[in-house]
Amino acid sequence: MSLSTEAIQKLARLSRLHVSPEEVDALRQHFDNLFALVDELQSIDTEGINPMSHALDLPLRLREDVVSESDRRDAYQSVAPQVEQGFYLVPKVIE
Repeated sequence: MSLSTEAIQKLARLSRLHVSPEEVDALRQHFDNLFALVDELQSIDTEGINPMSHALDLPLRLREDVVSESDRRDAYQSVAPQVEQGFYLVPKVIE
């Protein structure tokens, strides 16, 4: 699979990136390498292999769940410009 110049330019535009014509060729090569890697991974036979969360199957050591820090919310919020019911109030950034 290979991306066309138009597809790369559209992706750059949607990402709000300026991409020069020279960069389009370099990006196409990077995408081609990425797609080749994905194709290689998809071709691997994983039948009979159990899913793993980590390469080493080590048990997790659990510890007692205890509070290790004091609640300093009031001290931190005392210098905030605006606070309401324990939450920081910030200017609206999305219209």
